[in-house]
Amino acid sequence: MALPRKLKNFNLFDDGQSFLGQVVEVTLPTLTRKMEGYRGGGMSGEVDHDFGMEKIELEHKYGGFMRSVFRQFGATRHDAVQLRFAGAYQRDDTGAVDAIEIVVRGRHSEIAPGSAKAGDDTEFSVKSTCSYYKLTINGVVEAEIDFVNMIEIIGGVDRLAEQRRAIGV
Repeated sequence: MALPRKLKNFNLFDDGQSFLGQVVEVTLPTLTRKMEGYRGGGMSGEVDHDFGMEKIELEHKYGGFMRSVFRQFGATRHDAVQLRFAGAYQRDDTGAVDAIEIVVRGRHSEIAPGSAKAGDDTEFSVKSTCSYYKLTINGVVEAEIDFVNMIEIIGGVDRLAEQRRAIGV
């Protein structure tokens, strides 16, 4: 019987700056497809058409005010900020550790500095909307999604290559 890989530790880097000890939580991006149901004559049920991807977001929380993150708010480029999540996922049956890395590029859409109350812990929350996403497991790229350049590579297969070719890109 095998046991699942569980996150044992992690770090978050913002434009190369390590936030070790400051980052307390990261909500990793959910990858979502935009689907629309269709049922035509002679079909016995509905089939979803795939119209590409929905927005990608990464949320991150810190144990206190983060000046360097705040200074990135309002960046005008869609890929102004690079965030890199590095996680150590370990199996408790074998002890094997997998290095999971998620790199996103985007900009901060929301900064919530939290409540201010003397003597209480503070939390600085950030939501970043992303135009680029890359998932690497043990050095192997499993997914790379680049909205602006119309790239969607999953498991080594470029899912948009034919569409790019069809429109002359």
